[in-house]
Amino acid sequence: MTTLDATDPMPPSTIAVGAQLEMPLPQTFATVEEERMHRKVTLAAAFRMFSKAGLDEGVAGHVTARDPEHTDSYWVNPFGMHFGLIKQSDLVRVDHAGNVVEGNRAVNGAAVAIHCAVHAARPDVIAAAHAHGPYGKTLSSLPQGIEMLTQDSCAFYNDFGVHESFSGVVLDAEEGDKIGRALGTKKAVILRNHGMLTVGHSVESAAWWFLTLERTSQSQLMAHAAGTPIVIDDANAEATYGTVGGEFAGWFQFQPIWQKISKDNPDIWD
Repeated sequence: MTTLDATDPMPPSTIAVGAQLEMPLPQTFATVEEERMHRKVTLAAAFRMFSKAGLDEGVAGHVTARDPEHTDSYWVNPFGMHFGLIKQSDLVRVDHAGNVVEGNRAVNGAAVAIHCAVHAARPDVIAAAHAHGPYGKTLSSLPQGIEMLTQDSCAFYNDFGVHESFSGVVLDAEEGDKIGRALGTKKAVILRNHGMLTVGHSVESAAWWFLTLERTSQSQLMAHAAGTPIVIDDANAEATYGTVGGEFAGWFQFQPIWQKISKDNPDIWD
């Protein structure tokens, strides 16, 4: 079910001359059970990454992964469980109507309202990530959006939407639908006065987009605090997006994180 585009360019610094060279590539799966386990374990690793990156804040935040068999449902973290403790067996499966269909733990109402709408509106999306990172939520309170100030920010060139209205904690389906419409076909959406949300055609890319968007927000805020930033022109931003903004690039950027977390946290398979 993973729909990484085989035509995406390779990430930077992968071209070399010589004998056969090895690099990580997306997995293929013999059975839907294998693919489900991969998504759940990777989702657990993404939560560990969020915790290590300081992207957890109380009970706020959720990352979801569409089930490869029951595609009208997704796996999500239990409500009130620390990101740094989540294992694949802790995850809960919820359908598009917001019903828990597998697992016995409560789910954050905001996760249901936001992610049900996003997954229903975007059948191409495998995973969606949202958390209250300090820099993303700060940038969400400012009017300028994501500016093309750095190479990394170009991953979001013409690839983010804005949900302009803040009406409190997102707990109803109508507000979730508005977020889905603001996201549109993009990979990210700014939730005004709230934070950021990213999506991907794999758990890996959705998680990476969120991490790099949080760091991009930090960089932008620092640049404006220090002086008047120089903005990358449209032609160069678009060209850079072609290298760093594709689905394969997002998947690939997560691989070093996966290598480290899976080695240091073998309990994610439990």
